[in-house]
Amino acid sequence: MRRSLTLLALFLGLGALAAPQSAAADDDKPVVVIDTSMGKITAQLDAKNAPITTENFLKYVDAKFYDGLVFHRVIPGFMIQGGGLDEGLKEKEEGMRAPIRNESGNGLKNERGTIAMARTSDPNSATCQFFINHTDNPNLNQRPGYAVFGKVIDGMDVVDKIASVRTTTRRGVDGRSWQNCPADSVVIKSIRRKDKS
Repeated sequence: MRRSLTLLALFLGLGALAAPQSAAADDDKPVVVIDTSMGKITAQLDAKNAPITTENFLKYVDAKFYDGLVFHRVIPGFMIQGGGLDEGLKEKEEGMRAPIRNESGNGLKNERGTIAMARTSDPNSATCQFFINHTDNPNLNQRPGYAVFGKVIDGMDVVDKIASVRTTTRRGVDGRSWQNCPADSVVIKSIRRKDKS
């Protein structure tokens, strides 16, 4: 009886030790739902291989920064890009965070359905804008590449629908022109962490 209790206590103790590791593993793969005017896209992020990028993205998500912004650049057979401009094609500045270090050397590739950070020609200039690869884009892996930090796990049909919209050159309210812009706005209604319960 005493031996059984000892084994039970040991088992329960190991279970208690294992629980935080399991939770940590879950935290390595947070899931977000991108609710758009054309449907929902669910993406699993990779905090283990892209910790800086994932943390940065989730800070924008938690601040509800993306609510009401649009996919402003859509190129079928390449990618859909958004997360920085509103429906008037004006760049959102309030809530903008400092640029982050490029994590493109993390082993994750720009393949169909992966989500990566948009940036300028400066490798370390990514802030809030992101894109979803519509096809495999090996050229975006060439150093300095574009940092992948997750992948679509549900809703690629929505990505395909967005990629197929009619695009044109549109002028924003600030006078700036945007090429490959959807003729009718594709709005990001919200991006939220998915409840794991």
